[in-house]
Amino acid sequence: MAILKHFSSKNADYGAAEKYLLFQHDEFTMKPVLDETGRLIPREDYRISSLNCGGDDFAVACMRANLRYGKNQKREDVKSHHYIISFDPRAGTDNGLTADRAQALGEEFCREHFPGHQALVCTHPDGHNGSGNIHVHIVINSLRIAEVPFLPYMERPADTREGCKHRCTDTALRHFKAEVMEMCHREGLYQIDLLNGSKNRITDREYRAQKKGQLALDRENAALAAGGQPPKTTKFETDKEMLRRTIRQALSHASSFDEFSSLLLREGVTAKESRGRLSYLTPDRTKPITARKLGDDFDKAAVLALLTQNARRAAEQTTAIPEYPHTQKGRLREEKAAKTTPADNTLQRMVDREAKRAEGKGVGYDRWAAKHNLKQMAATVTAYQQYGFSSPEELDEACSAAYAAMQESLTELKQVEKTLNGKKELQRQVLAYSKTRPVRDGLKQQKNAKAKAAYRQKHESDFIIADAAARYFRENGISELPSYKALQAEIEVLIKEKNSGYNDYRAKREEYRRLQTIKGNIDQILHRSEPQRRKEQNHER
Repeated sequence: MAILKHFSSKNADYGAAEKYLLFQHDEFTMKPVLDETGRLIPREDYRISSLNCGGDDFAVACMRANLRYGKNQKREDVKSHHYIISFDPRAGTDNGLTADRAQALGEEFCREHFPGHQALVCTHPDGHNGSGNIHVHIVINSLRIAEVPFLPYMERPADTREGCKHRCTDTALRHFKAEVMEMCHREGLYQIDLLNGSKNRITDREYRAQKKGQLALDRENAALAAGGQPPKTTKFETDKEMLRRTIRQALSHASSFDEFSSLLLREGVTAKESRGRLSYLTPDRTKPITARKLGDDFDKAAVLALLTQNARRAAEQTTAIPEYPHTQKGRLREEKAAKTTPADNTLQRMVDREAKRAEGKGVGYDRWAAKHNLKQMAATVTAYQQYGFSSPEELDEACSAAYAAMQESLTELKQVEKTLNGKKELQRQVLAYSKTRPVRDGLKQQKNAKAKAAYRQKHESDFIIADAAARYFRENGISELPSYKALQAEIEVLIKEKNSGYNDYRAKREEYRRLQTIKGNIDQILHRSEPQRRKEQNHER
């Protein structure tokens, strides 16, 4: 998965952002880490580049631009925007993502979505708190130094003009998240749906508070252990996390909202509803915490749905449940155990020792191959039995069925991608056509043909764009242009559909590869070659 974070800064010192990217900082205080001589400690590994700075230092280029346009001179002005794209820690080992590739993706993302802004793009291969995930920092000057085309996330003409400032609106952030998901799909990286929120919404502030509290608790437990005393607790919980746990405990027992409120009140928590939204007030606070700040599991719709489910389950449990016969009980228990048995992800192809010896492999490799084949033989037989195959021919049929399912899923995914690309192209043409509307209206105001010809020549580039968009609409049979919001809603729905389809395709592909591995190992165990299998199948017919 990859996630996107955004921070805005009012700090007039643009060099502070560059200093953070290049030198080590404390993860809690965000202050630079110094060595014994009081000097800054450089980060061990990073990639960094600047865009639209004209060969100058990033800080110098930003301050010159601010002075040239007379912007970002007040204390309350937002001076810069900081975006972070964090990739899954498994992306390096499973998908081959490197720091250089992540840096290239970050530069491409910056050029595409922040044109006209002076920017720093820096990639760190080491994640926060030693998590090891590759992440890319994109720091842009809030001021735009060049005229840019009207992009899908922009809402007003000032968003394209030179000398105006970048605005990170809710629409823009949703667009950026959708583009990050698209980038993960394109690069074959792990990803999650970033557009539908999260069950537990943990802010960066709460995350850092949890880490800081856990370190303090570990030090306290170490002191207790040194004194021979057992620790009271080993896991630190923030106030919001304790509130989430209290709400979940109440939800697990309540079957109505009144019962849910009374259970929370026993723990000192008051549940309030205002304007169709829930909030929770703890004894140590004067201002309630809204459900939106806790996560999607705690809003009104999710709470009422779970309470209804609990009430339905309680009603069903009042009816008598027939007892199964002993034999049927055992069969159901065996089926459940077979279904819940975890898949063996260590299954690998066996090595053809004769072919490797013919290639010149030595005795050491042959000994390793013999042990490897024994392990994979046992794993293959176990997997063969788990699937319930009774003959190699059933395995062949299962491989063919898995391949057909994978191809069907891929076809559906490609169709969704084609539709999505078409909607994006239509959105681009609609935006281009709407941007030229003032120029087209100006042509109607010209009084004679000579004035119209001079006007068209003066605004030739705009009319070329408008004519190209109109030609696109005619070729695709579009007589009435859809609105931007409607197109954006359709694109987001298609992105969600593509996200689900991609996950389905990946699961079916892994299943097909696993069956292929079992099939190859079974063929090697039984010494079945491809011509031999064809001969056996023809003989059976």
